[in-house]
Amino acid sequence: MKVIVQIPVYNEEETLGQVLEAIPREIPGVDRVETLIIDDGSTDRSVEVAQAHGVDHIVRHVGNKGLAAAFRTGLDACLRLGADIIVNIDGDNQYPAEDIPALIRPILEHRADIVIGDRRPQAVPHFSWTKRLLQRVGTWVVQVASGVEVHDAPSGFRAYSKEAALRLNVLSHFSYTVETVIQAGKKDLLIAHVPVEARPVARKSRLMRGMWDFVKRQGATILRTYVLYEPLRTFTYIALPFFLLGAILLGRFLVFYIQDPGGAQGRYIQSVIIGGVALLLGFLIFLFGILADLVAGTRRLTEEALYRIRRLELERGDRDQGLGPRDQGLGPRGQGTGP
Repeated sequence: MKVIVQIPVYNEEETLGQVLEAIPREIPGVDRVETLIIDDGSTDRSVEVAQAHGVDHIVRHVGNKGLAAAFRTGLDACLRLGADIIVNIDGDNQYPAEDIPALIRPILEHRADIVIGDRRPQAVPHFSWTKRLLQRVGTWVVQVASGVEVHDAPSGFRAYSKEAALRLNVLSHFSYTVETVIQAGKKDLLIAHVPVEARPVARKSRLMRGMWDFVKRQGATILRTYVLYEPLRTFTYIALPFFLLGAILLGRFLVFYIQDPGGAQGRYIQSVIIGGVALLLGFLIFLFGILADLVAGTRRLTEEALYRIRRLELERGDRDQGLGPRDQGLGPRGQGTGP
C-alpha cells in the first residue's frame, strides 16, 4: 500500500518546508509514504526548498496553469508512480499534515473513496462572518447539486483512492474542489469527512481576486458541472415556467370563451398568442434537454472507456517495466515537466 501526498505549489517557499516536515512518513497500514510537488510555474525558491526537505518527486509546469491544472497533473503523476491513495494538501500550511493518517483511514477501512478534511467553517475563528455565510450557502448548493452529504465543499485537504482518481475528470480551469464532489455524487463514489483544524494563512489567496470573484467562478463551475451530468433535469426546470405561463394564459382564454364566446375572441386573443408562444418555447427548451441527455449518455460511455484505458495503461506499465519506485517518464529524482 503506497500513499503519495501531492502538493500543488506556486511561490510557496516560506511555508512549503513546514508542510513537508509535518507529513508523516510512517502510517499504520501503509507500506510507503512519498511526497510529490507540482510546481505551477513558481518564480521563487519553492523547488529548492522542496528538494532541501527531501521531496520524492517533482513535476513542473511551464508557466502558471492554475490550481485545477496542477491538481490534474498531480493525479496523473501519482497514478503513474503507483499510488494506492493520493492525498492532496496545499502548500500554504493551512491544513494540518499531521492529520493525514486520520484522513486516509476511511479509505484504508474501505468505507470511502474520497475523504474531505472538514475545517468546520462555522467554527473557524479567523474566518469572517461573510466567508462563513458564503461557505454555508455554497456547501449547501454543492450538496443539492451532488446529492451527497457535504460539510466543507471548498476544502482542499483530501484523500482519494486509486479507483476515485481513475474515475474523476477535472474540466474546470479554476478549481477542482466542488467539481470533484459533484462528479463523485453522480458516479456513486462514497465520500467521508474528517474534522481538521485550519490555520490562518498570512498571504492573500492566489486563487481568487476577492470573495465575490470566488463566488462567481465557483458558481459557474457548479452550474456547468450539474448541467453536464443532469442535462434533462436542468432543461426541464428551465422549460417549466414557460409551460406554466402558457397553460395559465390559454386556460384564461378558455374560461372567458366559455363565458362569452363572441367577446372573448376579440378581447382575449392576446392570451392565446402569448400563451402559444410560451408553450412553444417550453417545448423547444425541453427538446434541447432531450438532445443534451442523449449527448450526456455518449459522454458517460466515453468516461467509462477513458477509465478502462487508464487502468490498462497502469497495469501494462507495472507488468512490462517491472517498476520499482515507478518514476518512469519523470526524470532524475522524479523531476519532469507536466502539461
